[in-house]
Amino acid sequence: MLHNRVIKQVERRLRGQGLPLAVELWNGKTVHPPEPAKVKLRVRTPRALFSLAKPNMGKLAAQYVEQEIDLEGNSRDIIKLGEALCNAADAIESRSGIDLKWWRHSRKADRRAISYHYDVSNDFYALWLDRRRVYSCAYFRTPGDSLDQAQEQKLDHICRKLLLQPEERFLDIGCGWGGLILWAAENYGVRATGITLSRNQHDYVQQAIRERGLEKRVEVRLMDYRDLPESLPFDKIASVGMFEHVGRKNLPLYFAKIFRLLRPGGLVMNHGITSTALDTEGLGSGISDFIDRYVFPDGELTHVAKVIEAMAQHKLECLDSECLRPHYARTLWHWVERLETQQAEARRLVGEDRFRIWQIYMAGSAHAFERGWLSLYQLLAAKPHVNGTVDYPLTREHIYGG
Repeated sequence: MLHNRVIKQVERRLRGQGLPLAVELWNGKTVHPPEPAKVKLRVRTPRALFSLAKPNMGKLAAQYVEQEIDLEGNSRDIIKLGEALCNAADAIESRSGIDLKWWRHSRKADRRAISYHYDVSNDFYALWLDRRRVYSCAYFRTPGDSLDQAQEQKLDHICRKLLLQPEERFLDIGCGWGGLILWAAENYGVRATGITLSRNQHDYVQQAIRERGLEKRVEVRLMDYRDLPESLPFDKIASVGMFEHVGRKNLPLYFAKIFRLLRPGGLVMNHGITSTALDTEGLGSGISDFIDRYVFPDGELTHVAKVIEAMAQHKLECLDSECLRPHYARTLWHWVERLETQQAEARRLVGEDRFRIWQIYMAGSAHAFERGWLSLYQLLAAKPHVNGTVDYPLTREHIYGG
C-alpha cells in the first residue's frame, strides 16, 4: 500500500540516527520499529502522512500545532527526530539578508505583533518562567544552577556590565514583567524607567511597583521606543530580548534613537538573538516561516557583525561582546520542562493550539541554539564624551570579581 511505502521511506531516513519511531495511523494501524521506539507519531489524516514524504521542520511544527499529527516522547528526542527526518542541518541555507516587506515594523504593526505574543495570559507565563518572570536568556555560572538562580545572575550580570550607580537614570527598552528595572532599583539604587508595548506586562509591572513601594524610583510606560522623549537623557540603557522585534531596516533608527537618549559617557547594553551566518536569518527548512506565522509575527534576526556595524554607524562604540549561546539553550530546555510539567493547567489557560505552539517553538529553539543555527550576544557600547573619551574600567574584574 502507498501508506506503507511512505512509512518505510520515513524509516529509511531515520535509520542510523538512533531514534526509532512508531507510527500510528488514523485507522488505528500501528507500525513499530524493530527496537523500542523513543518517539510515537500519531498521524490523523492521509494528507498528513503523505506530507512526511517531503517534510520540513516548519511544516511538521505547523501540523503538530494544528493537530494533524501528535507526537509522544521526550521533547529532545522529538526535535532530533524532526531534524533527521527533514535533513534540517542541510536546509539551513543562505537566505537573502534583504527583506522586501517594508510595511513591517510600523508602530501599529509592532504593537499588534507584541500583543499577539505577550498578551496571552500572565498566568500562563508564570507556569514556566522563573519567579521574577524573566523572559530572556538566563546566565548559568554552573550547570546545576536553578532557573531562578540563573535569571537573577543574568540581571546582576547586566547591572555590573552597565556599572549602575545610585540615582542614575536607567532605561529598560522592552521591560517585560519588570525583572530588570525592579532588580536594578532594589539592588543598585537607580531611578528606573521601563517601556513595553504589552498591556498585560504594563499592568503587571505597575502592580509590582506598588507592592514593593518603589513608586518614587521606578516607572513603567506603555509606549513605543521611537516615541520616548529625549529632553532628559539617561545614564544607562538596556535592551534585553526586545531587539529581535526591531527589524533589520530599522536598526539605524533604533541605534540612532538610543544614541540620542544617552548622555555623553553613557552606556547601553543590547542583549538579543542573532543569526549565525552573515547572509541569512539563521533558519531554513520552513522554521522561520513557522515562527513568523505562529510565534513572533515580524521578528527578524541579523548577524552580530552587522549589529556592531549598525552601532558604530550611529556613534556607539562597542566596548564588550559576550556570546551566551549555550546559556540560551539551557534556559529554553528549562522552560520546556517546566511547561510540560504544567501542561494540564497550560492547556486550560490558553487552549491546546497555543500550548503546542509554545512547546514546539521553545524545544525547537533550544535545539537550534545547541546546533549553532542561532546565537545570542550581549553587546555593551558607550556614547563617548565630546573629547572622545569613554569612562569604563580597563579590565572585566568589576563583572566577575564578586
